[in-house]
Amino acid sequence: MDLNILQLLLFLCMKILVSGVGAAAEVRCIEREKQALLKFSGDLSGLTWGSEENKAECCDWDGVECTDTGHVVSIDPLTKLLRGKISPALRELKHLQSLSLHSDNLATDNLDWLSDLSSLYDLNLSGCNLRNVTNWVQPISKLSSLKELYLSGCQLHDSLSTFDVFANSTLSDLSSLDLSHNNLTSISTFDSMFNFSRSLEQVDLSYNQLDGHIPRTFLELRSLRDINLRGNLFRGVHKPLENLSHLRSVDISFNKLNVPLPHLFENLSEIISLRRIDLSNNQLFGSLPDITRFSSLQKLHLDNNRLDGVQTQSLDQPSCLEFLDLSYNQISGSLLDFGGFSSLYDLDLSGNQLKKLPKAMEQLFNLQSLNLSLTSLEGPITEHHLSNFTQLRCLDLSFNNVFFNSRFDWIPTFQLKQLSLSHCNIGPYFPNWIRKQNSLLYLSLSFAGISSTIPDWLWNMSSIQYLDLSHNNISGGIPHSPSNLDFVDLSYNNLSGPIPLSVFQNSSRVILFENLLSGSIFNLCTISEMYLITILILSDNQLDGELPDCWTNLYSLENLNLANNKFSGKLPPTLGTLKSLAILHLGNNNFTGELPSSLKNCTMLRMLDVGGNKLTGTIPSWIGTHLTKLAVLSLRFNSFHGSIPPTICYLIDIHVLDLSRNNISGRIPRCLNNFTFLVSNDGSSVLNYYRLWSFIWETMDEDDNALVQWKRQESEYKRLRNLKGIDLSSNKLVGTIPQAFSDLRALLFINLSRNHLTGNIISSIGQLDTLEWLDLSRNQLSGEIPNSLANLHFLSVLDLSYNNLMGKIPLGTQLQSFDSSTYIGNSQLCGEPLVKCPHDPSVDDHGKIDVVKEDDRFINRDFYICMVFGFITGFWIVVGTLVLKHSWRHSYFKFLNDIGDWIYVTTTMYVTRLKRKVMS
Repeated sequence: MDLNILQLLLFLCMKILVSGVGAAAEVRCIEREKQALLKFSGDLSGLTWGSEENKAECCDWDGVECTDTGHVVSIDPLTKLLRGKISPALRELKHLQSLSLHSDNLATDNLDWLSDLSSLYDLNLSGCNLRNVTNWVQPISKLSSLKELYLSGCQLHDSLSTFDVFANSTLSDLSSLDLSHNNLTSISTFDSMFNFSRSLEQVDLSYNQLDGHIPRTFLELRSLRDINLRGNLFRGVHKPLENLSHLRSVDISFNKLNVPLPHLFENLSEIISLRRIDLSNNQLFGSLPDITRFSSLQKLHLDNNRLDGVQTQSLDQPSCLEFLDLSYNQISGSLLDFGGFSSLYDLDLSGNQLKKLPKAMEQLFNLQSLNLSLTSLEGPITEHHLSNFTQLRCLDLSFNNVFFNSRFDWIPTFQLKQLSLSHCNIGPYFPNWIRKQNSLLYLSLSFAGISSTIPDWLWNMSSIQYLDLSHNNISGGIPHSPSNLDFVDLSYNNLSGPIPLSVFQNSSRVILFENLLSGSIFNLCTISEMYLITILILSDNQLDGELPDCWTNLYSLENLNLANNKFSGKLPPTLGTLKSLAILHLGNNNFTGELPSSLKNCTMLRMLDVGGNKLTGTIPSWIGTHLTKLAVLSLRFNSFHGSIPPTICYLIDIHVLDLSRNNISGRIPRCLNNFTFLVSNDGSSVLNYYRLWSFIWETMDEDDNALVQWKRQESEYKRLRNLKGIDLSSNKLVGTIPQAFSDLRALLFINLSRNHLTGNIISSIGQLDTLEWLDLSRNQLSGEIPNSLANLHFLSVLDLSYNNLMGKIPLGTQLQSFDSSTYIGNSQLCGEPLVKCPHDPSVDDHGKIDVVKEDDRFINRDFYICMVFGFITGFWIVVGTLVLKHSWRHSYFKFLNDIGDWIYVTTTMYVTRLKRKVMS
């Protein structure tokens, strides 16, 4: 009985203990703080706290962390897409320790509430617009617990002088300060700026416009571990660098340091704790001096300068340097001495003028990585040159005129992981010594002059994951044996036969275009790990048959290029399951039927090219409503009919719109000026232009292209990112040319030829000042050629033939430079280069040609604006100088007085003489 009672008591104790642990583990957020978070998120767009099931408990929200007592201690929304104003409701989070609001679209009108967060030690406002400094400097200066402050990209501009407020602040514990990517220019204010904290360990002032010397007080921060000043305009370094006894890393790269390197190193040599120095991308000159005085230095970046050599190093105290980057300087092989660098394991001399392998490198017994690409090396590479590199793991000799002169049975003393011999002369056979590299992961032999077949031993090297054999003359078939290749590029060869499964089984990027491969690709459906493939480029082969309907399994695919083959049949609906697809290139095959409506699900598409097929139906309206990220849309040379849907104007990112050679009727939409990227032709669109294409070029092969009718010749245009134009030619379009075309000032080409367009050529066409190609031929256009057309100075192809144009061709160098075929077929058109116009006022009765003034585009509104602005500027330059400069003002008025006196005296004398003559 007693035993049962004891068991019951133990059971009750365990239950109470478990329930207590569960209660302790269940963190409940404070209601007041929860409401503050809801008010904060309510003022912002782009912020979600997670799933609905966690909606009640704020400590479970994404980006929110709480203490065991339920107080919010950390907020990080984990997104840079926030928009709106930062709510002052956050002042209720009295226990908040870390706040990250990194975003480019947050308004910060008032940050007074920050001073209430006394526990805050980590504040990240990077990207926020903090241009109005008075709204945030004072609140931040009161955060006595703050240790890390990130203000990168906050548009601070020249407001650095307001940091004087920090001199009397309580930020004595601040250890990390990031002011990078602003437009700070004044360096003189730094002396007071860095007085507020002697605990700074990391300072990042990179990518500003700071000029001059590094300030003295900045260099006296004893706790400093890391200086990052890259991307500024520093021209020198003060001597007090030796005071930085704890400094471990210095980054002054991307500046304009133009002092001799030995002189600069003299200032740095006393910092015995230095482990890393980055002086790359400056204008340093001279030779690398003896650096054995840097007893702790491990990494040295000196690339992209004007250095000419490496001086003799001390052998008494060998350097402990492990990494040395001297790439892209002016170093020759005869000016190298690596004695004393016995610890060096990574050496980059690429982009210099070595001519031949320096003998000095034979002393680097511990070298693991050697980069000699683009060093003008020529001649043979023998076994002797590489015999001492027993530890070598990475070798790059690409872009040189070298060849290997070794025995067939040579076994190297090293085991490489990476080998790049691109653009070297190693053919016609594959180097046999490569088969002994059992750890090889990366192999690039492109442009290597190889003309043999792929040996089985190469394909069976299980360690290789990256293989580039492109741009050779390799023949035969692709081996059928399994491989572990993650990346394979066999493009621009003469490979033939079917594509074996071994290529796809473990690969994420497969590039096989420009070969003679044949057969179908139905074997894709038999691969169990198809989801691995992100890039599949099989264009320009002889592949045929229908496309398999198993694309569902390739959900990671981003680039699919099957152009210029012999595929046929309908496009499978499962193509629409490729949610990650950015590029779909199916041009120049024999596909039939309509575009599957499932393609509307591919909302990430940037390029859709199905031109040169036998597709039918109308142009789907969902292209404009769903595929809104398209930059290239080509439906050319098919059998599409019907009108152009107005929704096409929703493609605001479009660069190339090609609907030519179809049966499209109706009018051209009037809303083409919605094409934002074709409207702007100034620097304001550069950043957006980069953002648009950055993703495309991550997934698009460098040789990917589109087939367009470019300047009267059908050709593959390989500079897609530079191409901007609209081609609606060879259809049945009617009506007039929309006035909206005049707003598309970034266009390079317009082709509206071979339609049934009527009316006049828009008079404001001269606004398209970057236009290179304009084809309006074979329509029913009437009226005169606008005078503004003569202002298109980049126009190299013009065709206005076979219309109903009349009158005189406007005079101007550009329009008269085209031959008569440009204007033929317009019976009422005259003037050079056609026949002279009757009753031409430029020709008098005697045949003498008078100068005829053209439509003067110089005297316009902009001219008058500039004239007024110039007058005002010139007036105030003179008047302002006289007001501010006392000596000039005195001289000026003295000059006026002298002139007045001279005029008075001269006038008086003449009057007196005149009176005397009259009296006499």
